[in-house]
Amino acid sequence: MSTATSVIILGAGQAGLALSWSLSRRGIDHVLLERGQVGARWTTERWPGLHLLTPNWMNRLPGPWSESDPEGFMSAAGFAARLEGYASAIAAPVVTGCAVQSVEHENGRFRVVAGGRQWFARAVVIATGACDLPAVPGWAAALPERITQVVPTRYRGAADLPEGGVLVVGASATGVQLAAEIRASGREVTLAVGRHVRTPRHYRGREIFELLSRSGFLDAPRPADAGPAQLMALPSLQLTGSNGGGALGLDRLRAMGVRLVGRALGVERGVLRLDPGLGAEIDAGERRRRKILTHLETHLAETRSTLPADPDAWHAPDLPRSGPERLDLVGQGIETIVWATGFRRAYPWLQLPVLNAAGEIETQGGLTAVPGLYAIGLPFLRHRASAFIHGVGRDAEDLASLIAAGLRRGLSLAA
Repeated sequence: MSTATSVIILGAGQAGLALSWSLSRRGIDHVLLERGQVGARWTTERWPGLHLLTPNWMNRLPGPWSESDPEGFMSAAGFAARLEGYASAIAAPVVTGCAVQSVEHENGRFRVVAGGRQWFARAVVIATGACDLPAVPGWAAALPERITQVVPTRYRGAADLPEGGVLVVGASATGVQLAAEIRASGREVTLAVGRHVRTPRHYRGREIFELLSRSGFLDAPRPADAGPAQLMALPSLQLTGSNGGGALGLDRLRAMGVRLVGRALGVERGVLRLDPGLGAEIDAGERRRRKILTHLETHLAETRSTLPADPDAWHAPDLPRSGPERLDLVGQGIETIVWATGFRRAYPWLQLPVLNAAGEIETQGGLTAVPGLYAIGLPFLRHRASAFIHGVGRDAEDLASLIAAGLRRGLSLAA
């Protein structure tokens, strides 16, 4: 059995659904192929205690989306439910349980094999997202068998972990949230600190994302000289949406009793090698913080803001400058390692020359080297806000215009 349409969207998360709305507004027929259910990753690959880092007003998608608590922080499960309702409200033509096996381009059109069927289209959009597969270093295979290894997509709570201490590797948003949650359960927690951005939840009396949005920080265009891998590796902000939202820097974790060590480098005979230069990562995180605050101060000065000063936000916390070079996991009673080391993308079904050596899709604002093949839902796709839910709607509108123009060009050539 085969089906033909103008556009096939691969994925029915927030990016795919936002694009569906934008295409429908233009009268462009399309279909969304989703391997699971709408927004499934928000329930099946996120831990129960997770809340979105961004306030609800930043989590809107275009079209029929209302919000009764704009300043609140939605749970991951709550957002999944909102996506399901949104898909119904916009009558998105989603085919669920339809995993993709291959995407090819032949005879001037795309051929997609998915769900035991063939699908043909003049354009294909990859909307499978940035949080695809957890990135775990290859040397993790050399860890002692007795050590339980957990990735964030499989973590369901501290109670499900084996007895004993826990090492969390990674200090961006996911790592600090997991370290805090596990420590709050009473366990001993060690955090291996890598790249991070210590960020205030409020600055000069305003919620940080309100200021970032008003100042144009989130509108910054994609850097022309940055490659996909570099943009994907940008650290996320050390914030949490749990308990009404807050900052979650290393100083707060240390006050909770979390032990801080340097970046994890490898393992030898059950002993973890660490970067002893913990201070270098902390200093880098502080520089990123000051860069953000400097941008906000420039905006506030230009707009002659009367918001109260916030000198404490500029003070670096008193944190250890060095750490151990080695960590004996068994000797320290560590039974579990949680890998909060980001995500990688994999496209084994994509039979087209658009991936770079690192396996990332090469795009220019969502356009690839293959005419008619597009991408959406990747960090810094078109601007800094592309990494956030509300930015996906803006990208979808821009991309829908490009797709419509491409389809028109195809029609004129055919004529």
